[in-house]
Formats: sequence, C-alpha cells, structure tokens
Amino acid sequence: MLRRLVPVLLTAAVVALGVAALVVRPATRTPEQTVDYVLLAGVPGLRWDDVDPQNTPTLWRMAEHGAIGSLSVRSARQPTCPVDGWQTLGAGNFAAWDGTVVAEQCPELDPTVERPDAISANLPDQRATVTYNQDRLRWGTMPGALAESVRCTVAVGPGAAVAAARPFGRVDRYAAELPPDPAELLSRCVLSIVDLGTVSGDDPAVRAAAARRADAILARVLAARPERSLVMVAGVADTDRSSRLHVAVADGPGWGRGWLTSRSTGRDGYLQLVDLAPTALAALGRPAPERLFIGQPAVVVDGRPADLPTAIAAPADADREARAQQQVAEWFFLLLAGLQCLLAVAVLPLLRRARRDAGPSGPAPVPRQVVATVEVLLIAAALAIPAALIADAVPWWRGEHAGVYFGLVTAVVLGLATAAVRLARAYQRTLWPLGSVAALAALVVGADVVTGARLQLNGVTGYSALEGGRYAGLGVVGLGVFIAGSLLSAAWLAQRVRRSWRPAVMVLVGVLGVIVVGSPYLGADAVGAVALTAGVSIAAAISTGGWLTLGRLAWAAIAGLAVTIGFVVMDLRQPLDQRGSLGRFLTAVGDGTSGLTVHRSGAANLAALAGSPLTVLALVGAVLVWFALLRPWGGLKRLFGIYPAMRGGMAGIPVATLIAGLLGGSALNVAGAAAALAVPMAALAALRVLDHATDRTMPATGSCPDDKPGSTPPTAGTDPAPDREVGAPQVSVTVCGGVDPAGGAATDSRASGATASASDGATTSASDGATAAASGGPRAKGSGGPRGQASGGVTATETGGAGTEASDGATASGSSAAERPAGAVESGPAQPSAEVPAG
Repeated sequence: MLRRLVPVLLTAAVVALGVAALVVRPATRTPEQTVDYVLLAGVPGLRWDDVDPQNTPTLWRMAEHGAIGSLSVRSARQPTCPVDGWQTLGAGNFAAWDGTVVAEQCPELDPTVERPDAISANLPDQRATVTYNQDRLRWGTMPGALAESVRCTVAVGPGAAVAAARPFGRVDRYAAELPPDPAELLSRCVLSIVDLGTVSGDDPAVRAAAARRADAILARVLAARPERSLVMVAGVADTDRSSRLHVAVADGPGWGRGWLTSRSTGRDGYLQLVDLAPTALAALGRPAPERLFIGQPAVVVDGRPADLPTAIAAPADADREARAQQQVAEWFFLLLAGLQCLLAVAVLPLLRRARRDAGPSGPAPVPRQVVATVEVLLIAAALAIPAALIADAVPWWRGEHAGVYFGLVTAVVLGLATAAVRLARAYQRTLWPLGSVAALAALVVGADVVTGARLQLNGVTGYSALEGGRYAGLGVVGLGVFIAGSLLSAAWLAQRVRRSWRPAVMVLVGVLGVIVVGSPYLGADAVGAVALTAGVSIAAAISTGGWLTLGRLAWAAIAGLAVTIGFVVMDLRQPLDQRGSLGRFLTAVGDGTSGLTVHRSGAANLAALAGSPLTVLALVGAVLVWFALLRPWGGLKRLFGIYPAMRGGMAGIPVATLIAGLLGGSALNVAGAAAALAVPMAALAALRVLDHATDRTMPATGSCPDDKPGSTPPTAGTDPAPDREVGAPQVSVTVCGGVDPAGGAATDSRASGATASASDGATTSASDGATAAASGGPRAKGSGGPRGQASGGVTATETGGAGTEASDGATASGSSAAERPAGAVESGPAQPSAEVPAG
C-alpha cells in the first residue's frame, strides 16, 4: 500500500513546494504623478566614457543630483542605428525604420521632414515604416504610439521628429533647431523630445567635441525647462556595428540621487530604450497602451555611491565588459563545441574495447594510462562552462588582450576544479566523478544565482545587457547546466540510499532546484521552473527501477501541470504591467493577440537554432548517446541497470531541457548547455561500468547467524554499493533476509528461479541478484593480469571458455552440464583451490 502511495505523495510534495517556490514578487510601486512636463533629450552614441566634469559640466551636474543608469538600446534591427533608436523611443517597443542591412557604419540621420506650416511638420515615410513594422516584424510595434498617448508633443531636431511623429506622420510642434529662447516652445506641450546631436567615431578628440556640443544644448534646455518637469538624457542608439551600453540620466521632482531601474530589467542601474516611453507617461500620470508598449516605467532605487566618479565607473566598466563578452563568447563556445566533438570521436574506440574479455585470451586491453587521460579530459570538458562562469569574477575585460586573459583565467580555474575531482580519495569509486562534477556545476550556478547572478550578467557563459533578452536571474546556458547538474547529483545521492527513499531524495533536491530557478527573487525563470519540475517528476518516478509506465508518466505530468497552473493563477493576480511571461501569454489568449506571442517565440527558436554553437553540442551529444552509449557495447544500458536512479536523472534531463528551450524561445541552447555537462559524464560512467563488467565473485560459504528453518538462504553477489572502486577486489557479500546492502531487495537463485548454467562456450546472463553457476573451466587469475581474469584474485570458473555475465549486482560462475543432472540447481561452497583442472 505504501509503495502505491509514493506517486501520490511525490506529486503532492512537488506541487506544494514548487508552487511555494514560484511565489510572484510583490507588485513594484510605479512612480506617482510628480511632474507636469517631461523632456526627453536624446544623444545617439553617448557613453559614460564621454562624460566628465570638464568637457560635459552640465550633464555631470545633472548626474550628480539625479538618478543614473546604463541604457541598453536594443531595437528591432541590429545594430540600433540612430533612426531606429528614435523610432523605438516613440513606439515604446522594438522598432526599425526599414530593412536596410547595416555594413559597418550607420547611415547619417536624414529623414524627410515636410513643413506644411510654421508650427507642425510631417514625415511622409512614416506610413511606410508603420506598415513595415506591423507586417514584416514580429513585435507588433506601432510607431508613434507615444505621441498618440498625449494630446500634444514638441519635437526639436530631425531625430526628435521621428520619435514624436504620430502613426500617420504628423508632428504637432516642430523646430529644426532649438530657438534662442526655448522656454515658450518647451512649455507648449506636456511632452517635448529634443535631439542634442550624435556622438560617433573612435577618435577621442572627435567624440569629445561632439559631446561638448550636446552638453551646450542641454544647458539651454535645462535653463528653459518648465517648473515641475522631468528631464531625461539618453544615448538612444549606436552609431556602428559595435553595440554598447549608453548614458541614462533622470533629474526632476521625485527623481533624486540613485540608480535607475525598471521591472523589464530587474537589475539596479539598467534600463532599456523601450522603458523611456512608459516612464514618460507614468511620470505624467497618463495610462500606457499595454498592448503596444513592451517596456516598463523606470524607478529610482538606493545604493548608488555618494561619490559620482565612483558611481559612473560602474556603468562604464559594465560597458567594457559587455563589449568584451560579445567578442570572447563566440570563440569560446565554438572552441568548446569543437573540442567536445573531438572528444566524442576519441571515446568511441575506448567504449568498444573497455569491456574485458572473460575468456583466457583476447585482444589486449587499452593501457590504463590512456583511459586515465581520457577520463581527466572528460571531467575537464564537463567543467568547462562552470569554470568560465567563475572566471568572470576576475576583471579580465579590463586588459588590452581581453580574450587571452579570459582564456588564462578559465584554464587555471578549470585545472584546479579538475584536479580537485581527480585527486579526491573517492575518485576510484564508479560514480564519484559523475556525481562530484554534477554537484560542483550545480553549486557554482546556484551560488551565483543566490548572490544576485553577478557572474552571469555580461559574462561569457551568461547573458549580455547589449542583447536585451535578460538582465537578471538565470540565463539560458546557466539553466541548462543547472538542470543537468541538479538531476545528476540528485540521482547520485539517491543511489546511495535505500530503494524506497530514492524518490524522496530526488524530489528534495529537485524542489531546491525549482526554488533557485523559478523564484522571482532568484532565477526568475518561470518557464525553466516548470520544465525542471517535469524533469524531476520523471526522474523520481523511475528512480527505484522499472520502466516509465503510463501511471508513472501520468503522475509526472500531473505534477508539472499543477505547478504551472499554480504559478499562472498567482501571476494573473498581479497588475497587467507586472505579470510574468505565462501570465502575459494567457492574457494575450484572452484578448485574441496570442498569435503574435506564438510568432515571436517561433521566430526566436529559429534564430537560436540556426545561430548557436550550443545547437551543435546538443545534436552531437544526442548522436553519441543514441548511436554509441545506448548500444549493447556502449555501457549506458548497463549503467542504468546497475544504478536505476542514474537512469531516472538522465531521463529527466532531455525532458526538462527541451521543454525549457522550446517554451523559452531558445530552441536547443538549453539542451546544448546540459549536454556539455551530462554527455562527458555519461561516457565516463559507461567506461567504468564496462571496465568491471566481467568481475566475478565466489558464492558465499557462510550462513546468517539468525537463520531459521524455512528462512531464505543467503545469496552471494558482487557488492551492490553504488560507488564500488574501479579495479578493486570483488568480495563475496552474504545477503541475509532478502535485503541487499544498498537497500534493495535481494533475490537469490531459489527465490527467483534464475539459476543458469553455461557450458561449451555458451554465454549466460543473470540479473537482479540472481546467481549463475558454472564450473570446470580454465583458471582465472587475479586482477592486473590479461583480459579474461577475475578481479581481486577470486577464482572464476568457466567451461570451454564460456563467458558468463552478471548484471545488477549479480554473481556469475560456471558449471559443466556433464557434471550435474539435467535441471539440477547447483549450490554449495566454492572451490577453495585457486586452480581448477580442466575436464
């Protein structure tokens, strides 16, 4: 009865703790109406390196008294040229002016601005760009949505005209240049947008001159600003293909000294370009068009250093790190994919020859030095991504040769981690490398998430603020490594306890993982949490052995669905502009706009599938597992038979990673990151179980001290402990009472009826604790000799060179059919002689 209740208890535990882990962050207070006017001043290309008290004194003073941050200028085109940046500012969503491909430098900002009268202006190309964004792009952007949200808008300069134009092209108030006395112009409408010019190029003198001109215009704007006004200065675009982080400064009532942030980034000191439009409307107390705006209003948080140079150094350093990350991440993953592919090819012949020949003669085994070297390389390959994550704790990006410094730091960290695993006293145990590497990887990623994911932000194996996909929490690569590490380490721990306790261990470790991934205070990835819940449910359901039956699959599906429903219910209770991805999707389903969301996800999956080296890792890993490791000679099936909890963990990995990738819009990237950890460890574990696949033990000669008439006789078998040492002497284990030392039920030859005999070259297999007996064969010597020897110096007897295989901790020996009557069951003490004469 208790065994039947295990799935029910499992589901209840996963649902209760999983839903508790996914408690939505309390609603963030949006700024109340504190101003009567909003002035948005844009300077495409302006970075924090361009700001100093001598060259830009006005902006320096404004930053000293106001709130500052780093601005990510992502738009619908890469790079975000000035015209795209201005268009995105006015749309409140990712927009692009047209589909022109940018080679190196962005084209000059020169939109056609018609002047039908002395007050307003018209952009004749606006209708065409609206059609382009609506029909050709996947964001559903409406250029001019910001201007449509207020009654009147002032634009100064051609860039401001692009941002302030309504969808049909009209600009309410327009001036090509800032007039000598701009006070009257800036007070005509509640929203004014000013183009301060562009800062471009790599020449410091040229950039300084452009920044100085923009600062002079800003001084005139601040001198003429209306009372109770909010002024925001933003570097709204890039100027070439090298994407950078730009300046964001806000000054006005209620916008005092602090860091700028928004709910769309979830990271103090970071804003997106699409956040500026909802920020302006929120400051004016106007409702934002939720269906059109993808950004969130900015808020001010404490924690900024009092010293302005120190405060500015942080976003400037983040810009340098983000730029270096883009250059280094590409070759790192290409190199990792290439090396893992070569390692997969190199391990194939070792798998073919890893299993020792049970006969007196056979091919020479692979030298131990070669096997040991490949094992170390497999460990290093699995730890490459965690080592690269730790390397971001060192400011390698500040050097002149950032890529070289990153490589050196990563190599040192990887060497130390590999040595720690290899030199451990428990290294010779079969599952130690797999379990320790998986636990180490999960701990590295989990510790980073718990401490604020500082290593993943702009990290080589993390996410870039320049791409705008994520600014906080758990990234795609980290999610894949964490899923694989959590499930494998949970299986490793579960294998060390009694069979009945294995699902509980899997659930306990899995729930901790769901908390790390899904909590909005930590990983903030609801889709990843739901995916991990599904993987944990599958792993726990089959961790005790047996197949994934329909009943087990049903309970696993119910657990994952229940967690999803629980999170969605809580998410839908949040304000509309503060819902998570699942809540926003269901809201879109309700109002009939879900097709756009599906289109976005599909397009993101296609882009990730075609342009990421992690896709190669996922595909190569799948090929190696399916066509090699799962073959009869591959060893993985044997590993699963001996250690059923490991089968559960490895079965949950593809389930979780594929769900997370497809629903999260990253295709096979999550699976590729998981494969970088799981596949090398699976190959290493397969090598080890194949290495002692022909180990032999002697039947037990003793009896249990509490034997009673009619009780189950003792059974001899190999040590079923999950961490048997490779090459260690295999001793006889007397199992009493039908319970094995690892916690599972032992089955002897009489209980199962599985006693088998082998003769005349036949091969007989016994499993699940069954004893197969054969005698009369040639002598088998102790370990360290040629292939076909039995480890530990125990005598293994066979007939006519017969090979007898025992799996799942079974004991195998041999007996000649001519020496016992047909149908007889052999039992009794083993021959004490170390040598058995033939015939």
